Amino acid sequence: MRMSRRALLAGGAAALAPLPALAREAQYPRPDREAMLPVPGGRVYVRVNGDLNGPRAPLVLIHGGPGGTHTSMLDALALADERAVILYDQLDSGRSDWPQDPANWRVPRFVDELEAIRLGLNVPRWHVCGISWGGTIALEYAARRPRALVSTVLGGPLIATRAWIADADALRAELPPATRDTLLACERLPPPAPAACDAATAVFYRHYNRREDAPPAMRDAARAPGNRGSNQRLYETMWGKSEFVATGTLRDYDGTPLLATLDGARTLFMVGQYDEARPVTALGFAARVPGGAEVAVIPGAAHGTLSDRPAETTGVLRGWLHRHDTPAL
Repeated sequence: MRMSRRALLAGGAAALAPLPALAREAQYPRPDREAMLPVPGGRVYVRVNGDLNGPRAPLVLIHGGPGGTHTSMLDALALADERAVILYDQLDSGRSDWPQDPANWRVPRFVDELEAIRLGLNVPRWHVCGISWGGTIALEYAARRPRALVSTVLGGPLIATRAWIADADALRAELPPATRDTLLACERLPPPAPAACDAATAVFYRHYNRREDAPPAMRDAARAPGNRGSNQRLYETMWGKSEFVATGTLRDYDGTPLLATLDGARTLFMVGQYDEARPVTALGFAARVPGGAEVAVIPGAAHGTLSDRPAETTGVLRGWLHRHDTPAL
């Protein structure tokens, strides 16, 4: 869940016998459909691969940030061989409109945005997967218990700010002493030189955010014409400038009471083995869902599960979606 200092994003996959992920050295498939759909506050860019009217309910994926883009989730297009896959840029990011009005940067508006996309695409039922900050939106959406919701996947989610920071503190403590001490010093006044803080932060991210480099095709997509990329102002307004201290509007966010409103049989927590959203924390959240939500840990992945281990992640998602598909209304 970083913007500059935070990522956008995040076992048992082998047992699901996943189909191969998209060839990472190749280009991602072109969208079958693109649209600028009206949502509260402006218009958002939406791309669809696969048949929205097919026999299996579509999957919509919600990117992280706040202020990230859909390009971090392009490997999920491997699932479009069986169902429509919907990706979009939230308002004020990527290829969507950039009104840059902080009045839009509220959790309920982002949830309303998701429902506006469903209505704009005329999708009667869908699966919802949110990654990182996108997991916050997915949680809030599922808590409304919409009839259109088939299942919910919370990938490395921000459920409560205090829990996120506690995880970050615990992981920072496991880093080499010099790196750990530099990161601690970067939170005090006066901080070390920016270059020292950036280098220490890069070590943290390499351990817990993304352990593999983005493939060339993903980097190309991020630089495509019309893609304005990530929105640092939005990120800093809602979160802040540091991984370890939240100073923005999300500083007191606590979605844990919403866990009691979810359907455990239709909720999956999905985290990486080395995720910033630690597996042990996800297990605790899952236990608070009535009936107990499922938890999948992607081996070898950090927070960016789709980027680090695309085949394993899409395998977990494919199996989950199969088990929860229901006939269209």
